[in-house]
Amino acid sequence: MVKTSKIWQISLSFIICHLSFSAALISCNDKLDEQPDSRWIDIDDAKKVQQLLTSGYPKAVPAVICELMGDNLVDNNVVVPATHNDAYSLFHEEAYKWEDVESYSTGEDDTPYEIWDRYYYGIATANHAIEAMKEMSTDPRTDPAISHSWGEAHLMRAYFHFVLVNVFAEAYKDEAKSSQDWGIPYVTSVEDVVNIDYSDTIYSKKVSEVYRLIEKDLLEGIDLIDDSKYQVPAYHFNNNAAYAFAARFYLFKRDYEKCLKYADMALGGNPATSLRNWAAMNTNTIYTMLNDYNDETASCNYLLQATYSLQDRMLSACRYAINDGYKKFNFKKPEGLDEAASADWDATYGTVPNVPNTKNVLYEGGGPNWSGRVPAFDGKIFRWGAGSEYGSWLFRVYEYFEYTNKIAGIGYVHIIYQPLTAEETLLCRAEAKLYLGRVQEAVSDLDYWTSSKAIETPLTLARITGWKNYQGTSATSDWVDDIHPAEMGFEKILEGDELSVLRCILHFRRIETMFEGLRWFDIKRYGITVHHAYRGPQDYNVTHDFLRWDDPRRVLKVPYNVKDAGYDPEKSNQRSLQGGDDNMKYFPYTTK
Repeated sequence: MVKTSKIWQISLSFIICHLSFSAALISCNDKLDEQPDSRWIDIDDAKKVQQLLTSGYPKAVPAVICELMGDNLVDNNVVVPATHNDAYSLFHEEAYKWEDVESYSTGEDDTPYEIWDRYYYGIATANHAIEAMKEMSTDPRTDPAISHSWGEAHLMRAYFHFVLVNVFAEAYKDEAKSSQDWGIPYVTSVEDVVNIDYSDTIYSKKVSEVYRLIEKDLLEGIDLIDDSKYQVPAYHFNNNAAYAFAARFYLFKRDYEKCLKYADMALGGNPATSLRNWAAMNTNTIYTMLNDYNDETASCNYLLQATYSLQDRMLSACRYAINDGYKKFNFKKPEGLDEAASADWDATYGTVPNVPNTKNVLYEGGGPNWSGRVPAFDGKIFRWGAGSEYGSWLFRVYEYFEYTNKIAGIGYVHIIYQPLTAEETLLCRAEAKLYLGRVQEAVSDLDYWTSSKAIETPLTLARITGWKNYQGTSATSDWVDDIHPAEMGFEKILEGDELSVLRCILHFRRIETMFEGLRWFDIKRYGITVHHAYRGPQDYNVTHDFLRWDDPRRVLKVPYNVKDAGYDPEKSNQRSLQGGDDNMKYFPYTTK
């Protein structure tokens, strides 16, 4: 007799209300099909388990919030003369200033609540599927009808927790340091009562514990994936997506041998055959480029994720953008400072920092084996304003609009993201090889990457170590980061040529993952110092702020909606984003 499991409105008890999940289910022919209402479902066969898991992939990614907190975007109110633009949403300004992010509604896209809500919804979905499979079979792991779904459910649960812990907790450092940092609730059971206290230590774990549980779920599922069971594998944890996630997880955990093992499994014997074919991209219109980029059959697109996201509109608002920097700050010391404050101002800001030129770093300023723009991006960069003074963006974040009423012009805004790709996996492998002492092999992987971007000059170790932009300090070069690997628990600290190769890897990862938010994860795990200069739309003062490796503002606070519903913020890394130590306080400057 087959047992059934009945579910109704899957949710965590501390999620106040769940947003509608009625749209944007992906299919092969229509990326924005509609999903039927499934609040009442009898999960009694393999097909229904698969359908349930399909509904659990989050329609959100943390890309916008992570890009705003990171170092890819500049404030155009600072770098473009005489501009006083508002942010597209007020919470964007809060995120850029590393303040408490609270000025949003529960239905607004790209917010901390949206990330928390939708990823825990996906976790709850996976838990219900796992529970249903337990009732359907005495051994789901070996049952040929559902073993692939057992694998997918565990990979989903692992990956969703991985995203959440990297957004809402400290980066993984090492076993000792990370056993002191509160992580997030790791949820592995189905809700059967209301108002569960997820801040209880049964659920809320230290970062090291979260990583152990992620690894347990990852290893439980990774060998069970069967691509033939998926109608459109790119929108599920297919084999390559599973291997790519494993490679990233072990890179972050600094288990380089396992990172290398799984990256090799994803990339195969010849990585060149897996990387994006930029030369073959149809450039007739922005939508033809977009459809080629998001092609679910492309070998580079290991995992695609359709979202409700307004990143394109945020960039078009012209407040925060990839843009030129500013090199000519000339500030006047604030009046009325006492002797100690005056000395502090002189010591910290005697040389006022420039705003980095992120347009050069990301696609216009050359690299160790190319000059000027990345060749693959020719004809694919779009600009706001004459002379692009309001910034530029790559076509890949252009939105799909799903009309619900064409006459009224209303509907849903979607962006398709690529959270796991061959290119990013290749860069994970290069970093692992570097730390394993296989420097030349790491350089060979970086050469694969530049070749895939239509760069014809071969990349060599000499070109990496000789490129002047990898040789300066963070104070003199936009390409070189102020990193703190020792403080972040790295056992091996790179120097000399190896340090230059690391700088190259971080630079290439920054280019590859722009708009995805993954640069923020690199900032956290390497303790990279971030400098933001900002000026409000009504302000004439420019404020400079720095986010250093030990700054508590690197942890995004648990959404206020979740705390209001009873979640205990003390069982997490939630420290106040306001005030803090004296070295976190900065003067506003007035331009002469």
